[in-house]
Amino acid sequence: MPIYEYECKSCGHVLEALQKMSDKPLVECPKCALPELNKKVSAAAFRLKGGGWYETDFKSGKKKNLAGDAGSSSNSSKSA
Repeated sequence: MPIYEYECKSCGHVLEALQKMSDKPLVECPKCALPELNKKVSAAAFRLKGGGWYETDFKSGKKKNLAGDAGSSSNSSKSA
């Protein structure tokens, strides 16, 4: 479940809430009890980097590492 960040427009209170994507956004501030919460846009708590499991898993033979094969041929043409 994602963690959403909220800020109250009335009192400025900031909070995080663990919610399902299908849950309705929170509206009532737990600090001042006014319906002034606004969902903030924030960065994800994780970052995807690297070749990824899908590049190397569940493949056999010469298809085992497609990213490495493409990278080595482009590197050799750059160095020549």
